[in-house]
Amino acid sequence: MPLWPVYTGAPEPHDGITRLPPPPPWRAFDGRPVLDPPDDGEDEAATSPDRAHRAATYQATEQTVQLVNAALYLRRPLLVTGPPGTGKSSLAYAVARELRLGPVLRWNITSRSTLHDGLYTYDPLSRLYAARQADGDATGIENHLRLGPLGTALLPYARPRALLIDEIDKSDLDLPNDLLNVLEEGQYEIPELVRASRDCDHGRAEVMIDGSDRRVPVERGRVRCRAFPFVVLTSNGEREFPPAFLRRCVTLRLRQPDDRQLAGIVRAHLGEPDAYAEQLITRFLSRIDSGELATDQLLNAIYLARASGLDAGSLDELAEQLMPYLGRSPQPDAF
Repeated sequence: MPLWPVYTGAPEPHDGITRLPPPPPWRAFDGRPVLDPPDDGEDEAATSPDRAHRAATYQATEQTVQLVNAALYLRRPLLVTGPPGTGKSSLAYAVARELRLGPVLRWNITSRSTLHDGLYTYDPLSRLYAARQADGDATGIENHLRLGPLGTALLPYARPRALLIDEIDKSDLDLPNDLLNVLEEGQYEIPELVRASRDCDHGRAEVMIDGSDRRVPVERGRVRCRAFPFVVLTSNGEREFPPAFLRRCVTLRLRQPDDRQLAGIVRAHLGEPDAYAEQLITRFLSRIDSGELATDQLLNAIYLARASGLDAGSLDELAEQLMPYLGRSPQPDAF
């Protein structure tokens, strides 16, 4: 039977992803050959202690749980917007941990990022060098090609992979539109492999994937997903996106946490808030209306308050320095 919600925000991982209902007919994919999910330890960067901690301590709101499940059921990307420090990127790690989706694939966007960067990279110079060395086994195109995070996420895995496309609002104006067709169709081609497949009978190439030296088969240079990946696109709200892009996403707008949520975040990261931590939470909330602050600034201040052994006056001065406004400059006020 279908299970709603599949993602619950629970602290313990589970296999609820296996009880997702079939996708809508317009979001059904049939990529082959079917690939087993990767082991959690396959990508050391994606399973590093800092990311594992963020995943285990993420505090999901009811709205977050509902919209994550909507994206999973509809097989649609989740566009997460909100101020810095509200946990936009951590959400991808939390969902992947709870639903056992394997290491999170991460694509950090810059103003120079292109769709090609996310799909795959090909190094013709290394192939030319191999040819000059008369190393026939190393001259195949597949030996000089690696799938990117988006290209890896769209492989025909039996379970969805988790893909974080971080800070999409930093991209060139064309990238959101360029993503439309790939995310809508759940597939792409590698022209170099398509051409090479015409010269051989089997047309299969073993290519390396993002974050690992593992090789996977690609038939005739074409990649099509089977389980559509759980795609999280984050944005700080610094630009507007085309309507065609927005209508293909489920949109989640995160807001600054309230006092109850902040206490839960502190509890998850640092244990039960003591009296001084509660005082810092109150001060943090009183200042947040005057300028932009991030939750990790509060966590830094509380951690140092516990670890430093400073007196109350020094702690107040240090806390003020650790929590400068990130946005517009407000009128001076007393911390």
